[in-house]
Amino acid sequence: MTDASASMPRGLFGDDVLPLYERTAKQLLDDLRAAAARPGDRLPSERALVDRYAVSRVTLRAALAQLESRGIVRPSSSRGWFVAELGLLPEATMTSASAAPQVQGFADYAQVNGLKAAGKVLSATVRPATVSEAEQLRIAPGADLFDLHRLRFLDGLLVVLEHNRLPLAACPALAETDFNTASLYATLRAADPPQLPRIADYSVEARHPTPREIELFEIGETMPMLVATQLTSNQESRPIELTVQVYRGDRYRFRASITNQT
Repeated sequence: MTDASASMPRGLFGDDVLPLYERTAKQLLDDLRAAAARPGDRLPSERALVDRYAVSRVTLRAALAQLESRGIVRPSSSRGWFVAELGLLPEATMTSASAAPQVQGFADYAQVNGLKAAGKVLSATVRPATVSEAEQLRIAPGADLFDLHRLRFLDGLLVVLEHNRLPLAACPALAETDFNTASLYATLRAADPPQLPRIADYSVEARHPTPREIELFEIGETMPMLVATQLTSNQESRPIELTVQVYRGDRYRFRASITNQT
C-alpha cells in the first residue's frame, strides 16, 4: 500500500513530519557539506556527535545507518565512521523526503506530534514461527520468532492493543529489551546491521470487540474496533515485522491518497 496516512501511530505518514533520527541525519549531512568533507574523511566520535546534536546514541546510530544506506557514510569496525561519497545524494533529497510517505513507529509518531508515548507489555516471548508466519516473514518454519503483545498509550490514554512478530535473527537484542519503555523501531535501527523499516503493506478492517478487548479498553460490546495489519520490510526489501493493531473505532482514522498514474 502506498501514499497512505493514519491519524494514529504506525502505518504510512506523509506531510512535512520527519522523525528525530532523520532530522539528525539531515543536520549531519548539512554539516559535512558545510565543512567541505571529502570521501575518506573520518567523522567525530559517536560521543561527540551525540553531544553536538543533543540526541541519544540510539537516535544517532539510526541517523548514521540511514546515511550509510544512502551511500553517504561507511563504518569501520575499529575506527569509527567515514565519509563515503557526498556527491551521491542530491542536495534536496533528504529535505524533500518528508513529502513522501514515511514508515513510522509509535514512538516516532508521538515524538513528532509532541505527545508522550508509553507502553505496557502483556507478554514478550521467543517461540518457533508457524508455517503461516514463516511464509509472510520469509523465514524457515520453526525459526526463532520474537512475539510481543503490548498496550500503547498517548498522554496516558490507551490507544491501541498491539501484537508484533519479528524474526529474532534480524535483531537478537529484541529478546533482551524492556519494551515497557523502549521503542521497537529504535531498537531495530540500532541493530548490527541496522534494520531500517522502509516499506509497509497495510490493511484495515472493522469488527466487534472480543471479550478481552472489552475488558482492556473498558468499552461496551457495541463499540466497533478497527484492526490494522502491517507487514514491514527493511532497506533490503526483506520482511522484518508482522504487526496486528486493534484500535477503538472512535480513536482511529485512516486516510489514503489514490493516484491514477496512467
